[in-house]
Amino acid sequence: MREAILADGWHVPNIPLGEWFNDLVHWLDGNIGPVFDAIETAVQGSLDGITGVLQWPPSYVMLILFALLGWWLRGWKFAIGAVIGFGLVDSLGKFDSAMQTLAQVIIAGIVAVVIAVPVGILAARNETASKIIKPVMDFMQTLPAFVYLIPVIFFFTIGPVPGIVATVVFSLPPGVRLTELGIRQVDKEMVEAGEAFGSTRGKILTQIQIPLAMPSIMAGINQIIMLSLSMVVISGMVGAPGLGSEVYAAVTSVQVGAGFDAGVAVVVLAIYLDRLTAAFGARSAVGRAKRLAKKS
Repeated sequence: MREAILADGWHVPNIPLGEWFNDLVHWLDGNIGPVFDAIETAVQGSLDGITGVLQWPPSYVMLILFALLGWWLRGWKFAIGAVIGFGLVDSLGKFDSAMQTLAQVIIAGIVAVVIAVPVGILAARNETASKIIKPVMDFMQTLPAFVYLIPVIFFFTIGPVPGIVATVVFSLPPGVRLTELGIRQVDKEMVEAGEAFGSTRGKILTQIQIPLAMPSIMAGINQIIMLSLSMVVISGMVGAPGLGSEVYAAVTSVQVGAGFDAGVAVVVLAIYLDRLTAAFGARSAVGRAKRLAKKS
């Protein structure tokens, strides 16, 4: 017997994690299916509304609006860059697809921020919560992106909704981590000064900690949006419309030119969103103080 075991090689007994997860997915689908139906209805309705708004005006009107927004937040140089970038996207015939992708990023980003910031604040203010949330974020951040698509397809079939739900889950960790980091890095003397003046925990959070942590929080939101964009592109594999589906179609049919055009449109959209969210961080009270300190 011993010789047989040694000959075959000894292995750790199999742990059926995949079967357990499969059973959990089936249990959730069988017991809270109406919840998933409600989520699907809400997400699909929001997506149709935002996509309709973005695609309703002619592309040149949206181009002007993007340029004006860029001018307001970053100045005329960025506005010119936005005109050139989105003009290129329009000339490639990818503007409608870019708006579909942008609508998905907006929905996924908003939901992810609404979840990530409060969770990050909770982790910063409660050590027990932090010890629970950190390994969960580690797991979510290291899990391959494609794995998120498998269970959501089971819950929502194919289309944009499973892609958006997977995108929300995929993009959460950096928002939670950077919000927690920003709150923890607030000078304790500032918090103690607030306590000395009789401020409540709520006022200390909203009037001291969050404003001082805003650059870090905005960096987290920036990462949420960037990860949302990357995941939305991957979601083209499960039928999500937009640039992701065009990239996926080009890959599966080996259309190099079409894939390059869609890829360029993704890059333009990514650069524009990245610079815009970075500008919001620079406009915070801490950002303005740093700029004034450099000038003085």
